[in-house]
Amino acid sequence: MLNFIITNIETIIVAITSIISGASALSALTPKKTGSDALNSVKKGLDVLALNIANARTK
Repeated sequence: MLNFIITNIETIIVAITSIISGASALSALTPKKTGSDALNSVKKGLDVLALNIANARTK
């Protein structure tokens, strides 16, 4: 397992940063509050993936 991580570290880092960037873009495009509980849950999940914490959320 450690050998796999060492040999593929560049790919792993690119994948992680791509996920964070994509989640950040989607989070910025979604409205802050909606009437749907499901969409609010998705928004919270996107904020976690985008590393939006405290006041970094869209207003």
